[in-house]
Amino acid sequence: MRIRIIFQLKNKGAFVPFHHQYLLAQLLKGILIRGGASDYADYRWFNFSGLKGQTKVSRNGLHFYSNKVTLVISSFEKPFIDYLLHQLFKFSQVEVGNLFLHPEYVEVENMPVFEESMKYICISPLVLLEPSFNDDQGKRFISPEAESFSDSLYESTLQRMGAIGKYGEEQLKDFFRFQIVPDRKYLDKIKVSQKKFARIYSMFDQDVKYEVRGYTLPFTLYAAQEVQEFLFIGGMGKLCHKGFGMIDTTDNDPGKENPRYEIPA
Repeated sequence: MRIRIIFQLKNKGAFVPFHHQYLLAQLLKGILIRGGASDYADYRWFNFSGLKGQTKVSRNGLHFYSNKVTLVISSFEKPFIDYLLHQLFKFSQVEVGNLFLHPEYVEVENMPVFEESMKYICISPLVLLEPSFNDDQGKRFISPEAESFSDSLYESTLQRMGAIGKYGEEQLKDFFRFQIVPDRKYLDKIKVSQKKFARIYSMFDQDVKYEVRGYTLPFTLYAAQEVQEFLFIGGMGKLCHKGFGMIDTTDNDPGKENPRYEIPA
């Protein structure tokens, strides 16, 4: 399931670094550890977006000027979502970068109808390569138009689908069709404007800083419906529990009103 947490921004104009997934990962990790449940202290089967709201870019990062700031979180396990929300809403205020955020309410995101061809955008950076200490491998660029781009994501998807234990071995063999086709017009437009769709992002694991290359681009994915659903909920690529690889359908309206989610007492 996917939920959207709506925060009240208490200090308009405050900012976070442009690459702030590591700050969100640290916040969520702290909330889970403080809750004290050992089952969730190192839980990995969840994914989250970047912060969304009305922003302006400066040398310092992203300045938020809207009254509300949202964060999308998804997981295969509803009990995990309930636990995380229960712990989060014990706080009247949390801080991300320089933002002071008051958690107000939660909405349930509607699930799309999954087909074997789906168009997506990245709402957090997509990471292909696992980083390692004192090694630049995680920063290596792979062209989205290269076969290895799609192959790498296919391999990580099948590995994660096998690890979660919800799919049998024979079923996994049926998921051989997998192809990512990047939006050619978008890549051409980015090239002309000299903007970047592939950047270096920081992430931390056990207090060690790593750097990874993340991609943000629209693409079409050809895969089985079960694979589409798995990636929509669990994220795509590497380090999804660190806030990388969250995707959304291109026809989703972020301003659409969604039903409220009742936070467990």
